[in-house]
Amino acid sequence: MSASETANTPAPAAYAYPFPYRISGVGAQIGEVISVDEWARLAHIPHRKRAGKEISGADIERILGVTSKSWDRARFAWLDTAVEVARSALRSALAEPEDIDAVFVATCTPYEIMLDQDAFNLLRRLRIPDSVPPFQLGAGCGGLSRVAAHLARTGARRALVISYNAASPIGIDENGIISQYSGADGEHPFAHTLWCSGALFSDAATALVFERDEDFEAGLGFYSRDSLDFGGEPGFSDPLIHYPGGGAAHPPGFPGSAELSAFGLNGPELARYYSRGMMMNQETMDAHRPGFVDEVRRIYTHQAGPALVADYHQLAGLDTGKAPAHARELGNLVTSATPVLFYTDVVNGLVGAGDAVCFSVIGAGPERGAFLARVGIPGEVTATAPLPPVPAAAKAAGTAGTAGAAGAAGTAAALGAPGRTATA
Repeated sequence: MSASETANTPAPAAYAYPFPYRISGVGAQIGEVISVDEWARLAHIPHRKRAGKEISGADIERILGVTSKSWDRARFAWLDTAVEVARSALRSALAEPEDIDAVFVATCTPYEIMLDQDAFNLLRRLRIPDSVPPFQLGAGCGGLSRVAAHLARTGARRALVISYNAASPIGIDENGIISQYSGADGEHPFAHTLWCSGALFSDAATALVFERDEDFEAGLGFYSRDSLDFGGEPGFSDPLIHYPGGGAAHPPGFPGSAELSAFGLNGPELARYYSRGMMMNQETMDAHRPGFVDEVRRIYTHQAGPALVADYHQLAGLDTGKAPAHARELGNLVTSATPVLFYTDVVNGLVGAGDAVCFSVIGAGPERGAFLARVGIPGEVTATAPLPPVPAAAKAAGTAGTAGAAGAAGTAAALGAPGRTATA
């Protein structure tokens, strides 16, 4: 029995749209990986139940499941890393800036919060033609599904999708101390658990180039906000992630604004949405493309947290050979989580030309969705340092078949240094 057939009987299939695109370029950069022990020593989070004590790395691992995280303020202090990642994606696609007719920037940690200045700065530095309008999305973990839905509706010929999560610059003060997440008695509605977002969310920047491919008839996707209906249940009105400060409701400089300018997690609602929503993603895709699980090389699922990912994989009948995971080692990379998984497979020769892959994501808003795309990267993919980890099962599954990447043999061992390249 296939993994798709193990799912519960699906509800009526959600609307799906054609997605005739191949991924023709990719770039990614994570930060230096630090242990949660080290993060806890920097954070000094007061322990609510043990007076005079602080939350330890062991506490973080027990509660959140993460053992380490990508955390690198120097590398992610400004847009430079996102610019370099986008340039490397364009090189791998053998594309010039003038070849791009759509650009999407997805992030929930913009460096400048008003007037979409991150997108304007990125397009200017990348020398994208002035005729291409910037499209910036203030998106969380499910943002890639929104990007795909917009991209399919634009009909763009070649699109550049840039995403990044700059968690460390938000939380580290000028002395290198993690300070934002320790205010347990502030005005934030989730003040007592703000430290969870600091311990879980991590740094990364990614870029994908999507090129229209009318020959890829299997390409499709779908998107849902789940605000009116959630699988026959009442829709969500809670955004799941709360960041109430900094806007017109709580302007900068006004009382309480600083305390409200932090990411608070509604844990119970997040768990409910992730577990069922991810299964609904799979059921919807299977309704429109029966047996897709067995036909794609990989399914890249959002890495909300180790326990949530493991529970979903067990429920869906997936393992890391089909759906790789890195939440335990890297934390939650938000919109960049699934592109980092894809990038890791490409540079290690585990996914390559002609392979079909599925991206299935879910996140704050709320929003969720999935899409199928074909892989066809004509140029060299730059391997950055540090390289993200490759799950052992994923590596075994990739090498057991034909990865479809030129020169894939021995790629994983050869790509340990920055600047090394692979072709997919």
